This record gives sequence, structure tokens and C-alpha cells, in this order.
Amino acid sequence: MTQSATPPAIFITAPEGGTGKSTVALGLLRLLAASDGRVGVFRPITRYADKPDHILEAMLEHATADLDYDACVGVNYDRVHADPEQALAEIVERFHAMQSRCDAVVVLGSDYTDVAAPSELAFNARIAVNLGAPVLLVISAFERDIDQVAALAHLSLGELSAAHAHTIATVVNRCDPDELDRVPDALVSLGMPIFALPEVPLLVAPTMAELVEAVGGEFYAGDPELLHREAMSVMVGGMTAEHILERLVEGQVVIVPADRSDVLLALVAAHGAEGFPALAGIIMNGGLTPHRSIDALIRGMRLTLPMVRTDLGTYKTAAAAARTRGRIAAGSMRKIDTALDLVARHIDADTVLERLRVPIPTVTTPQMFEYHLHDRARRDRRTVVLPEGGDDRVLRAAGRLLRRGIVDLILLGEEPVVRQRAAELGLDLAAATVIDPVTSELREGFIAEYVRLRAHRGMTRELAAETMLDVSYFGTMMVHLGHADGMVSGAMHTTAHTIRPSFEIIKTRPGIATVSSVFFMALADRVLVYGDAAVVPDPTTEQLADIAISSARTAADFGIDPKVAMLSYSTGASGSGADVDKVRAATALVRERAPELAVDGPLQYDAAVEPTVAASKMPDSPVAGQASVLIFPDLNTGNNTYKAVQRSAGAIAIGPVLQGLRRPVNDLSRGATVTDIVNTVAITAVQAQQVAADEAAAGEDGR
Repeated sequence: MTQSATPPAIFITAPEGGTGKSTVALGLLRLLAASDGRVGVFRPITRYADKPDHILEAMLEHATADLDYDACVGVNYDRVHADPEQALAEIVERFHAMQSRCDAVVVLGSDYTDVAAPSELAFNARIAVNLGAPVLLVISAFERDIDQVAALAHLSLGELSAAHAHTIATVVNRCDPDELDRVPDALVSLGMPIFALPEVPLLVAPTMAELVEAVGGEFYAGDPELLHREAMSVMVGGMTAEHILERLVEGQVVIVPADRSDVLLALVAAHGAEGFPALAGIIMNGGLTPHRSIDALIRGMRLTLPMVRTDLGTYKTAAAAARTRGRIAAGSMRKIDTALDLVARHIDADTVLERLRVPIPTVTTPQMFEYHLHDRARRDRRTVVLPEGGDDRVLRAAGRLLRRGIVDLILLGEEPVVRQRAAELGLDLAAATVIDPVTSELREGFIAEYVRLRAHRGMTRELAAETMLDVSYFGTMMVHLGHADGMVSGAMHTTAHTIRPSFEIIKTRPGIATVSSVFFMALADRVLVYGDAAVVPDPTTEQLADIAISSARTAADFGIDPKVAMLSYSTGASGSGADVDKVRAATALVRERAPELAVDGPLQYDAAVEPTVAASKMPDSPVAGQASVLIFPDLNTGNNTYKAVQRSAGAIAIGPVLQGLRRPVNDLSRGATVTDIVNTVAITAVQAQQVAADEAAAGEDGR
């Protein structure tokens, strides 16, 4: 990318604690990462010298510069108190050492976690000035009216100005959602962009694990995985069971003595009962444990609801829980997703970037590719069916997709079971449709259609009825008949189980005889397309040409200029043999069938992607040295290469993405992460957008 002499930096600070500036910093980092090359993070002051900074760890997960934790830290509070001037000098020195390795830097000011003093904002301002970083001021509107917010903003900006810091914008966070539109107008006199963000209780809610730590508790029973769920409220269960049940709300933690057997059993039963909210947990106080009969009953129920015990009394337990504030850490995916979405919706990235004068990049980082992928899916929402509604990863991905507004979703499974598990995981899937293939009213129509499609194979209604109980077949039929725009499966099933129904029901695009796949390989500075590394074991010449044409189309659909390299063990005319001859023939066939494509082959991998090698081996090639689509001669080569590049070069592999089908169906690996599922669903949505555009164009041409 074109880079200025000094990479731009932005300093995010606040006049007090509890403003949610970490939320703003995380979201802004994501926006910059989508618009710039190597974006780093820097923390001038941390609380501890011997423990990691949790928000810095979380931000490093989203930074695009190749920096380790130690390079991104200035000094701790003790150093500042001992010698402020020396601490400032060290901060500046450490910042410039890391800034030189970045194209932009997000700097997050101190947290007021030490003894907060009126001078802390002024010291942050001094740091910003010495780093040459303009300031983004974050103030809190929580429990303040607009006049109080305006007064605090003017006071804070005056203090920043007195230290000669340049403030480019103000974010008013934690606003009353009903007052959101009034805030920018009320602060127009500040003479700078004003962004208002609503209060989101989830962002300050502690997890059960954080509450356990706060009350000095220990795990007693339930699903330990659910300790990571946020507790949205706390209630002391000091009344009778029936009155407690009347007051239960979603995501609540109930504090109750362990000898209140009636209350414990009522809470455990309510958590699993239809019509009652899913609780976040139970804290048994007073140092007691349930009576042995109650203990046996609870453990015999194999409940998932986390139960913990503490030696603290009721008052101290409630007080400790009430003052525990949730934090954003590297593993806080619900909070991180919410923060990213909040900033993306309420802060205008173009305004901030223009005031920073950040240059436009010519590279594509993994974060940039992912951001634009999600944004493109969001702009024309499609409906994707996820057949594996019983997998926690699928449910977590569904929660993230819905929270970010990327797609509309249909989940397959028993609705009470799916929604109960989602509630236990703290996921809001209210916007998702849940369909049980066994009881769905769609079932009869699907059976009849499958009989029609497979009549030439002797399909009977009885066999079709049994087949439609299979979630992969049911989901594929939903796509075929237009109830969904695409399908993603494979977290719990094999590739064959996922894609076989699409061969039978959806079938291939006109002019394409081969269903194949690609991986998007997101390297540090670009995204390459690898095909085929998952479906066709040993393609014929015609299949190899199909794969190349489909892969080029897929690349173009996702904004990648397709320059197709047909890979082999030799380059140009230097080699011979059946394998290289097949690649040579496939290259000629691609040129014949798609003369508009930039394609060359056979090429060795280094000649395809490395300009210096291409200059010596294929100096006149339009593809060599700059290939973006790499077609492997067989599955063995493709699969091993993508895995080698993924592991050795730290590339992010997104896929496999199936291509050649009339409607998009995509397969997941059984080891897929939540992020893998989210990205595959977004890709499926974009493929569905392209199908709709192609069909609309074909309809216009046919008129």
C-alpha cells in the first residue's frame, strides 16, 4: 500500500472508568483493519506488571500487524507513579518501535483501574501529544441526562485542549436508546463529529465464571461450559419458591442458601421447563451443600444449569455479585461480536478515516476480506438453512450471524430442544426459524418432489418418506424449492453426507458438468483461491477445465481478479509425461471455452505466485508471478498444499466452498470452529446473491 512517512495512530481515551471505551476501541480496530493493511494496537499504561491485560489480548486477536503482546505494551501504573516523566519517555520509545511495523495503530488509554485522579485524563492527553496521535474521546451517558453529558464533554475537551491534544471526534457511549438521536444535536456546539452508542447490558454483564471468582466460590454441578455465559441480572432467593418462580427472567443468577431444598429443586425444574426462562446459574451461599438426598437427585438429573457454592453469607454474596462488572477478554465472543456490530452500526468509518487521513490500501488482509464478505452478505440478506441445530458450534455461529445481521437463518431440529440449548448458551435465536423435519408441514411436498426427481431410479413414496427424515436431504430440498437460498452443513456429518443430496436434487449449473470446490487462502497481504482441494480426487482433462472455469467465476464473484494458473510439476514446455500433458490439455480447453479468462499452464507453484521466478521462467506470461486462482492437478496435491500453506504461512483457510451447483450448498469440516461456520454461511449468502443476479439477468435476456 502507499504509506505515509509516519503511520497514522488514533488515541482512544475517557475522563473516567466505566465508559465502555474498550468496546469502542475494539470496534474501531475492526473498522481500520477492514480499510488498512497492518493495523496494530498499543496500550501505554497497564495495571499489572506480571499479569496480561485482558482487553489488549482481545484486541490483538483482531489486529493485522504481526506483533506479539510485549511489543504492544508501554508501562504499568507503578512506573507512572514512581516517575511520570521517565514513564512517558519509555512509552514513547516503545510506541515508535512498534509503530514502524504498522500501517496504522489504535492506542487505548488507561482504564482508571488504579486510584483515579483528576490528572489521569491530562496524562493521557500528554501521551497522545507525544505519540503524535489525535484523540477519540469516549464519555458515558449512563444515568446522566443530556445536559450533564454536554457539560462533561465540554470539560473533558477543555482538559485535552489544555494539554495541546487534538480531538477528532467524540463518542457518547451507554446512551438511553430512546435518547440516541438527540445526543448529536445536543453536542453540535463541540464542532466535531459526534457518535452516539446505546447502552447494551450484555457488554457490562459478568459471566458466571467471573461471579464465581468474585464470591470466592467453587463449581458444584452442571455444565462447566455454561460458566462462560453472561449473567444478565442477580436475584436473592429469600422468598418462597412460588414467588421466586414468578420473578425469574432470562439469564438470571439466583443466590440461595443450599439448605433451601424447595427453592433449589424449583429453580432446577424451571430452568428445563418449557415456558420458563433459562437461568445463567445458581449460587448457593452460606458454606452449605444440599442435603445428601437432594444432592443425589440433582446429580441424577444430569442438569446443565451451573451451580456453585460459596462460604460467604447472603449479604456479602449479593454485594460481591452486584459490584462485579463483566469485561471483554479474548474468549468473550458474545461481547466481542456485540461490540463490533455496535460500532459498525453507529460510527461512520469514512468520517474517522478521513480525519485520520489513512491511505487506501492496495493489499487485502484476512480481516479486510472477512469484513467485506460479511458486509456484502448483510447488504442483501439471504436465508441460509443450517441442518445441524443440535451442535453447539452451529448455535453459537447462528447467534453471531443474527447479531451481526449477516443472514436470515433456518435451523433444523426439535424446536424446544434447540431453543432450550440456545437459551442455556445465552444465545438470542429469536429471529431464527426452527423446523423439525419429522413434524414439518413441508414434509409431504418434499416427499412428492423427491419421488418425481428420482422416478427414473425407481424411487417409491415409502423410501422418499424415510429419506426426508435425513436433515441433509430435508435442508437440500428446502434450497431446491426456494424455502432457503442456500445450505451449510458438515459440522456433524461427512462431506459425502452433506453434498450427495445436492447431486441428486439441486444438480449442476448449465454448461458445468463437475461439482468442485475452492478454498479462499487469506495470506497476510492477499487472498488466493485454491481449487480443487476437497471434492474431485483425480480430475480428467475436461473436469480440470470445469474446475478452472468455476474457480475463476467464484473468485470474480468475491471481488478477486481471476488470473488462473494451471499447476503442475513443470513450467511451460519444459516437462512431459501424462500428468503434465493433462494440465497442458486442460489449459487449452479453458482457453477455448472461456477465451476472456487470463489463464496459463502448466506452471509450477513458485512460477505462478513469485514475480522473480516468473520473470526467468515465463517472462511473457499474463499470469505467471501474479496468479490469484491456482488449480491443482489432483486432490492429493491440492489438499496437502492448502494444509501446508495454512500451517507454515499462518494463512486462514476459508472453505471448502462448493461450486458448480445451481444453488449454493457448502460443506464444513467436522473440526470447524464457530468462525469457520460464520464465514462459510456468509460465503453461501453471497453465492445466493449471485445466483439471483444471474437468474434476473437471464430473465431479462429472455424477454
